[in-house]
Amino acid sequence: MPVTVEVVGETARQQNIDEVFSYFGYIDEKFSTYKSTSEITRVNNGELEKAGWSEDMKTVFALSEETKVKTGGYFDITAPDGKYDPSGIVKGWAIYNAAKILESRGSRDFYIEAGGDIQVRGENKEGENWKIGIRNPFNPKEIVKAVSVKNEGVATSGSYVRGQHIYDPKARSEPITEIVSLTVIGPDIYEADRFATAAFAMREKGIEFIESFKGFEGYMIDKKGVAVMTSGFGKYAKSNA
Repeated sequence: MPVTVEVVGETARQQNIDEVFSYFGYIDEKFSTYKSTSEITRVNNGELEKAGWSEDMKTVFALSEETKVKTGGYFDITAPDGKYDPSGIVKGWAIYNAAKILESRGSRDFYIEAGGDIQVRGENKEGENWKIGIRNPFNPKEIVKAVSVKNEGVATSGSYVRGQHIYDPKARSEPITEIVSLTVIGPDIYEADRFATAAFAMREKGIEFIESFKGFEGYMIDKKGVAVMTSGFGKYAKSNA
């Protein structure tokens, strides 16, 4: 997936950015379900017993179980075919960790995006909040809403790019067609990403789930193109211009 890193200020050193990209490469090699040599593939093929899992694999599985409990079972890394697919939590977790790498190198103003999920810190090169666009799921070249964020994570779950890749764990045989996009703004990208995935699986009720969490806001678009947002979303919303 495409990865973008922008660092503002004197800490924008190539070695720091290279370290972040190296970390994402490591994560891909470990958690990609598309690679026959990845650790998660070996786990799914029964080639690696739990006692031999890496610490990162153990951490991801523990966080996944915690998220499953917090979402009433709507977050589940067990795919319909019975294999594990932790991508719904790994991406946000990895971006969060990448942000920690930059912070440890002294960076205070930066933007990290991987596959449409974003973590920002501080301000952009103009000295303003970072401006993030929410795409029209029916015309991805069009931005339907822009948000202004400073130290938050922004994650979008939807079916308009990858098709039906998110499943309702409580009705696995029924594709999610009621909504097509759900964007969540949270205190960091790990939190925003995991809850965006779970909320999308809840279909129309997902926006209510996000509303119930303090410090989170959401913007949902249904199959008719009608947008519904949480009560505090407006504080982030800006003109598209």
